Amino acid sequence: MTATAPSGESLWSRCDGCAALLYRKRLRRNLDVCPECGLHARLAAPERVSQLADPGSFRPLPDRAVEVDPIGFVDVLPYPHRLAAARADTGLAEAVLCGTATIGGSRCALAVMDFRFLGGSLGCAVGELITRTAEQALELDIALVLVTASGGARMQEGALSLMQMATVSQAMAALREVGLLTVSVLTDPTYGGVAASFATSADLVLAESGTRMGFAGPRVIRQVTGRTLPEGFQTAEFLLRHGQIDMVVPRHALRARLATLLAATRRRATNRPGATAPPPEAARPMPASRAPARDAWETVRLARHPGRPTTLDYLETTFDGFTELHGDRLGGDCPAVVGGVARLDGRHLMVIGHQKGHTTAELAARNFGMATPAGHRKALRLMRLAARLGLPVVTLVDTPGADPGVEAEEHGQAAAIAENILTLSVLPTPVVTVVTGEGGSGGALALAVADRVLMLQHAVYSVISPEGCAAILWPGRTAAPQAARALRLTAPDLCRLGVVDEVVPEPDGSAADDPEATARAVRQALLANLLPLLDVPTVTLVQRRRRRFRRFGAARAGVRAGAR
Repeated sequence: MTATAPSGESLWSRCDGCAALLYRKRLRRNLDVCPECGLHARLAAPERVSQLADPGSFRPLPDRAVEVDPIGFVDVLPYPHRLAAARADTGLAEAVLCGTATIGGSRCALAVMDFRFLGGSLGCAVGELITRTAEQALELDIALVLVTASGGARMQEGALSLMQMATVSQAMAALREVGLLTVSVLTDPTYGGVAASFATSADLVLAESGTRMGFAGPRVIRQVTGRTLPEGFQTAEFLLRHGQIDMVVPRHALRARLATLLAATRRRATNRPGATAPPPEAARPMPASRAPARDAWETVRLARHPGRPTTLDYLETTFDGFTELHGDRLGGDCPAVVGGVARLDGRHLMVIGHQKGHTTAELAARNFGMATPAGHRKALRLMRLAARLGLPVVTLVDTPGADPGVEAEEHGQAAAIAENILTLSVLPTPVVTVVTGEGGSGGALALAVADRVLMLQHAVYSVISPEGCAAILWPGRTAAPQAARALRLTAPDLCRLGVVDEVVPEPDGSAADDPEATARAVRQALLANLLPLLDVPTVTLVQRRRRRFRRFGAARAGVRAGAR
């Protein structure tokens, strides 16, 4: 199996990964993925379009690329000769195939690069075609999908090829300004000027399995630095671990994953603030006055119970579908925060939450739900994306607090939390928070500046843990039960203080005893509180959110204390 899957007459092909001899028809049925070792062969642009677009839906751009030779470049051959040879070899006019199509029924503008054509290099004609495709998306009010495969900017066109990075990026910025989705699908290889512009500046960045991506290629890095590169360097899995991409998708699942994302972010009136919302499907959760009292320290222990449902559990049971998005795009992907696009009663929304675990191994792997700066910045990226796309935001809070480690401090933990709080204060889309377990200090508030704050009956929410409070203000940590009672950290207490709007009932015992019933209660509470917010104009929504938190000033707090 050669590096680029050919259309030759040979009946057999040898895989470059495992050297297996493969029957070509079987290989094609498997989308040019080796059934023995999983190696993804490179695809020509027409084959890629055929695999991704709904049958018969692709319509190429009406304009063909103009032939350019801006600087009269000559190496061993004149540049025009190289262009002519590339056209003859590939049957394409340029290194990108552009048009409109539907993927899973969702219409989009589509630009697919072809590495066979001069290494998929970005020149003036390629930049012009991709820019026109973005402009078509803007005109038609549809998403833009870019499939990249490139060695970088085209040297034969000098600095003008470099300018294409800015030209295409500007066109994508115009889509961002009006809230149209951009999706980049990285395929092997994606390097240089393409990687450093539109391939990684899209709203969502997916990587096909086996993809390599970076600004400089590994050979250049070794030459310049003299260092041995780590195993798996610049591979899709490496990029995922380092927060650079949202997900790695095998080729056979790529079309379905794109279809899900395009459907979730398609512009609809029901997903924008100010739209008319249908009636909720269930009654509202119980007010504070009906919530039965329980000792505060006992509540703390219930909130920390390892059997309580986690965010991933709720995403499995409360919501109707979920596509996880990864990474802060700055170098990290904190496992203590999960987020992505979900559906709730037919409506798409962004869900972000702390993730703990049920076993010791899971808790350790998720840092016990304590977000690093990368986790807060991942949440921030998803909040801003939701706002651009008109998606409501639901946050699920369950953390003992933000990560207090040295590395977190080195990477700006305080500033990361502060930026989340600031952004949520002005986010132009509805935000509903549910405190599902522990709501610990600033780490909790970083996801909880919301229009409506709900709290499970046996959850807690506090400025500090009872143990921490006892260690500071009492003779020792053994006074934690007393501190828990003094902190007024239970749901009924916080409802009376106005910090929490409503209490979501838990089944007999607690959420750990009946996770399914708890999931149903959370679903009902979310629908009852989220749907009315969809009717509120954006300006009013933000003003109300600001007033909600303004009321916690000293004079108002004094009034509430006097009432107690």
